[in-house]
Amino acid sequence: MRPIQKSNKLADVCYDIRGPVLEKSRQMEEEGHKITKLNIGNLAVFGFDPPDEIVRDMMLNLQNAAGYTDSKGMFAPRKAVMHYTQGKHIAGVTIDDIYLGNGASELIVMSMNALLNSGDEVLVPAPDYPLWTAAVSLSGGNPVHYVCDEQNEWYPDIEDMRRKITPQTKAIVVINPNNPTGALYPVSVLLQIVELARQHQLIIFADEIYDKVLYDEAEHVSIASLADDVLFITMNGLSKNYRSCGYRSGWMVVSGEKRHAKDYIEGLNMLASMRLCANAPGQFAIQTALGGYQSIQDLVGPGGRLLKQRDLAHKLLTDIPGVTCVKPKAALYMFPRLDPEIYPIADDQQFAYELLAEAKVLIVQGTGFNWIAPDHFRVVFLPNSDDLTEAMGRIARFLEGYRKRHGRG
Repeated sequence: MRPIQKSNKLADVCYDIRGPVLEKSRQMEEEGHKITKLNIGNLAVFGFDPPDEIVRDMMLNLQNAAGYTDSKGMFAPRKAVMHYTQGKHIAGVTIDDIYLGNGASELIVMSMNALLNSGDEVLVPAPDYPLWTAAVSLSGGNPVHYVCDEQNEWYPDIEDMRRKITPQTKAIVVINPNNPTGALYPVSVLLQIVELARQHQLIIFADEIYDKVLYDEAEHVSIASLADDVLFITMNGLSKNYRSCGYRSGWMVVSGEKRHAKDYIEGLNMLASMRLCANAPGQFAIQTALGGYQSIQDLVGPGGRLLKQRDLAHKLLTDIPGVTCVKPKAALYMFPRLDPEIYPIADDQQFAYELLAEAKVLIVQGTGFNWIAPDHFRVVFLPNSDDLTEAMGRIARFLEGYRKRHGRG
């Protein structure tokens, strides 16, 4: 029999958050090992429940959720998103500019499919949330990674971004707050990105899924609020701010310079129609979530569980010799650096395998986020304090052994 091959379009597509190391973890679990999973921001499994009113509203409306909705989504939740954008000072957004999706992930892929031709380039941060790189590649484009500077709070390197713009560049992706670094960009940085987009007539794709998961009284500014002469596509949803990952309820907002984007918007409409609609139960959660009590503040504010776990994870990691980490201002992740002089890692995926096998802790290697060197990894700080302390202790003991094996201890 002739082997059946996967599509060539998948040749440059990867998603290591659920990649080969996770498969090894599943195999170990089947063999009876207990694995501590620090690989994915799946809040529910760590006891972070969605607000009760969201759950109640979805249950009450299930009898009304059996039919297809409008391809862009139901009116009431889209209107709630419109009001949300007004609160973020994004001007000129109408109901027709809002698309509901099965999570922001579906909309990210859709937005790239509607835009890119073979050979088109999109500037994507390094490190990035790898779905963005994968979506560009799957859509026939070339992801070009601009560097975020660890020495400068992980802010985008504007000059590196400028150097990488070519006649083939169509757009810039801005992930703010950032996954995996937890960086939160100041207005001064965002304005420089807007100016680059303005000069080169580029679209800005803004991933703002963590815009409420903010620590130390930090404030988030939507980049789309800073100009009306650039086209912005802003992604957001319920999965993180409202601990509703599995409800797959997200949205995409088109704003700014829309007059010259009619053909692109027509493409978005076509793709929205082809998938018929986003799941209706998830749509029913949006209006209640956005208009209700913002319980995320209880988790990230003083005394909040997420804040305490962030501080604990940061201290435990940076107490390990040769490990440094920019303290995240937002989101759910740490992206620590392993000093190459102390940890001579040639293959960070192999490093993740070894950590899993020895310490029974699952992390994601830094190159899985398109980082440029095998010297970082990402962990979530979602387990409760006791479990987090135990997991970090196992990582510390593994790294102690690693140093000794390589003569650096």
